[in-house]
Amino acid sequence: MNRRRSFNSDVFETRLMGKKAICMGGKEAAEIFYDPDKFKRKGAAPNRLVQTLFGKDGVQMLDGAHHKQRKELFMSLMSPDALQRLTDIARSEWEVAVEKWEQADQIILYEEVQKLLCRTACQWAGVQVPEDKIDKLTNDLEAMFESPAAIGPGHWKGRHSRNRVEKWLGEMVSKVRNGEMHPPENTALHLFSLHRNPDGDLLDIDVAAVEVINILRPIVAIAIFINFTALAIHHYPEERRKLGEGDEKYAQMFVQEVRRFYPFFPLVAALVKKDFTWNDFKFKEGTLTVLDLYGTNHDPRIWDNPDVFNPERFTEWEGSPFSFIPHGGGDYYLGHRCAGEWVTIEIMKVSLDYLVNRMEYELPEQDLSYSMVSIPSIPNSKIIIENVRRKS
Repeated sequence: MNRRRSFNSDVFETRLMGKKAICMGGKEAAEIFYDPDKFKRKGAAPNRLVQTLFGKDGVQMLDGAHHKQRKELFMSLMSPDALQRLTDIARSEWEVAVEKWEQADQIILYEEVQKLLCRTACQWAGVQVPEDKIDKLTNDLEAMFESPAAIGPGHWKGRHSRNRVEKWLGEMVSKVRNGEMHPPENTALHLFSLHRNPDGDLLDIDVAAVEVINILRPIVAIAIFINFTALAIHHYPEERRKLGEGDEKYAQMFVQEVRRFYPFFPLVAALVKKDFTWNDFKFKEGTLTVLDLYGTNHDPRIWDNPDVFNPERFTEWEGSPFSFIPHGGGDYYLGHRCAGEWVTIEIMKVSLDYLVNRMEYELPEQDLSYSMVSIPSIPNSKIIIENVRRKS
């Protein structure tokens, strides 16, 4: 974002990982970036991201008919009934967690919420996990989304974690197919285990495992947004009063502003599909191109005073699907906008309700600053809270 501002341009050329790359941002840039005639996803993600964050041959890596069919399967998990079931599970897990936290002198919110969300994700996805395995699975899923930008031991931890979870879920997929395991219908494990490609073949076992992880991992990663939710409540205490009035619309606005305001994953990548020119800039076939998500969400041409935290900006907001893009831009079904955006919003609303209306706690002195160059970014202290008490 800073480089775009210094160049006064929505597009510029640089080098990433030793290769020529194009960086772009803003509403119009997002519209171009999500044009399937101009960009493709297959082969765009560097291998280190495939081996940690995405997994091989997952939905993020597909184009055309294969992507459309796979994406429709993901979207089938986002029905109103399925999302209601998810929020019911999340509320139940928050209840258990708050009761546990009341017995502790202090907790690290980021770590505790990850475990809460791992339990939620597994139950929702139809994946049975013994309670004594939850901590290990949580750590493995965390390593996948915390390692894409890491080097050395951090990166290898992410790789080993992914390999371990893929193997475990692959065994589950095999058991579903041979009738040894019966997850509830219309759960992720059930659907991906029995899904067939456009050619009629079942997904490779490894690919089915990757797609189940593409449900579990992003849900655990919502802990990052929940940490920033707690930070916003702390930094803007006047918001707590508004949120405490029980206005569901304002809670939705607050969640959207957290997603817009704070850093999450800063960019998405694609490859130029064929030569074209935009804004007098020549895009050459095969060139890696990244879209600035954070910068677009802070673009002053789109947002009034973008560096001010203001949930009320969403009061009557009817913006373009290319101007508010914390989970990518464009259409859910036809494009690459993340299907899990609805899941994120619903879980954040449940979590916000507990942090404001259903529990009290104190924040001791700690380092609440966060990096604008880390991927992902979280408050340095991971939000330490103490003296947790359930509100009467």
